[in-house]
This record gives sequence, C-alpha cells and structure tokens, in this order.
Amino acid sequence: MLRYIGKRLFYGFLVILGVVTLVFFLFNILPGDPARMMLGQRADAESIEIINRDLGRDRPVGQQFVSYLNDLSPISFHNNSDADSYYYLDPEKYEPYGTILKVGTTSVVVKAPYLRRSYQTKRKVSDVILTAFPQTAILALTAMTFAFMLGVLLGVLSALYKDSWIDKLTLFLSTLGMSLPSFFAAILIAWFFAFVLADITHLNMFGNLYTVDDYGCGEYIDIKNLILPALTLGIRPLAVLIELTKNSMLEALSQDYIRTARAKGMPYRRLVFRHALRNALNPIVTSASGWLAGLMAGAVFVEYVFDWKGMGVVIVDGLEKYDFPVVMGAILFVCILLVIINIIVDILYGILDPRVRLK
Repeated sequence: MLRYIGKRLFYGFLVILGVVTLVFFLFNILPGDPARMMLGQRADAESIEIINRDLGRDRPVGQQFVSYLNDLSPISFHNNSDADSYYYLDPEKYEPYGTILKVGTTSVVVKAPYLRRSYQTKRKVSDVILTAFPQTAILALTAMTFAFMLGVLLGVLSALYKDSWIDKLTLFLSTLGMSLPSFFAAILIAWFFAFVLADITHLNMFGNLYTVDDYGCGEYIDIKNLILPALTLGIRPLAVLIELTKNSMLEALSQDYIRTARAKGMPYRRLVFRHALRNALNPIVTSASGWLAGLMAGAVFVEYVFDWKGMGVVIVDGLEKYDFPVVMGAILFVCILLVIINIIVDILYGILDPRVRLK
C-alpha cells in the first residue's frame, strides 16, 4: 500500500512540475510588456529597463526559471549577499519558517511557496487567490449539489420508465446539456432569466455573493446572485449524471438478486431505493467528486459572464492587464488542487479495491 501511495505522489509531483514548466515558459514568450503596461503613457526606454530589472525580467530565461522554481519550492536557497543571484529571495516578500542549513552566504530555508506579487496592485498573489477562491468553491459546491440531486432523480425516473416520454425527455435534456457551451449557456440564461423575466424572477444579471448595503451597514449575503451562475455551471455535470445514473440503475435492476427479491414479494419501492439505487450510487459518487474538482477549475467563463468575483474573474482580469504572476499563480493553484484531489481519490480506490494497486 505504501508503494502504491508513493507512486501516486510521485506521478502527482511530475504533473505539477510539468505544469509549472509549461506555464512559466508560455507566459514568458507571450507578446506584451508588463513594464510598458504598468507605466502607460509615461513609458520610456529607461523606465521600462528599470521596471524589468526590478521584476527580474532582464535576466536570461533559464535564470528566471530557476528563480521561479526557488520561489515556489517550500525548501529554497536563500542568498542575501547578492541580489543578482537566482538563489536570492527578498526577505520582505516571503515568510521563512526556519533555516535547515547554512553554508557561507547561502542558506537552505523552509518557507511557504511564494507566488510573487501582482504587477498592478503589488499584493501578494497568494492573498489574491485566497480572497477569490472561496467564491469559486461556493459556486462549484452549489452547482454540484444541484446537479447531483436533480441528476440522480431524473436518472432513476428514466431507468424506471425506460422508453417512455420521461426517458426521451431526459435523454433530450442530457444531450442538450452536453452540447451547450458554457459561455453561450451563461449568456443565454443571464439574458432570459435576469432580463426577459426580470420582473418575475427578480434576479440580477451581475452580482456577487456579498452585496454592499445601500444604507451603509456593511455587506450582506445575497443568495439570489448565486442561483443563475450555479444553474449554468451545473448544466454539464447534470447531463452526465442523468445518463450515468440511468445506466447504473438499469444494470443494478438486471442483477439476479433484484429479480429474486422481487419474486419473493419485496415492495417495489423498497427494492428500488434500498437495494438497486444503493449499489448504483458507487460510480455516480465517483463521477460527482471528479466533476466537483473540474468545476472549480472550469468556472472561468461562467464567473466572467456573471461578474462573480472568483478565480475566473481574477484570471481574465490578469490576462487583460498582463499581470502574469496573478494568472500563473491562479493556474498553478487550480492545478495543484486537481492533483491533490485525484491523488486522494486514487488512494481511496486502492483502499476500497486492492485490485487497483496492481495497476
């Protein structure tokens, strides 16, 4: 079991290292000059050179990459004597927890991963992410709860009434949900429910979870702003869970023990919900957990359309302003989150089914 866990952790580390490398080199070859963006109309050659030196963008790309890895690593090299060294870390920009080893002017320190600072606001990227991520997590959890509950219900009905109008309607809904792009669905839903039917629904086309009180009494939670983004984000997992529940239920209902229990006179409702559905839920719960992680990463377009102040708005805003540290930090955060969730799921698989460990 320890060997299986070690392999999963090693593969996860390789994935993260690959994403870090890809993200770094991608954003360092993109057109656009952050220094010129920061200076605006005041930009001149000397000022641009000073800003690029301050940002470390005047060094060769290889040295910038080593420095970036050193910033991200929880165990890092620190050299206070030479700010031009790519082992140099500004002690004002990170919080060291302790020194492991010191050789001459170089120290090996334990610290929190440093995602650097925003080019525009000078805030730590980690602070920006910690402010935005709870909004995305709430949105993803709400969307997944909606998709799971309604998807299981419609899937069970579709299986129980196979080839009926209910089955055909759910098949149509699931096909439509899978084929509808999130960006288009967000625009369509916002227009229809928050503009055409605004007098009936009283929903806002744009809004955040926290709304500023008009009378100066601070912020309050406005749940209605969560409805349309969660509905839009939950459409695709809903479509998948409908078909998955239907197929799992049909497979469970065809088992010998179900036919035997039914032949012995067990009430049909008890047979369906206590035995068939319980056994059919295993792949459904597994799929739902994977979709939850995916929703946290894939809410960019939905958040942008509804102006939901989550990771999506942070990423899009960073791209518009060439604020590369914010975009890179947000992408890496989401990637690490996905890797951790997948590792946990793989370990749980290995505990529940020993056959998985042999793969």
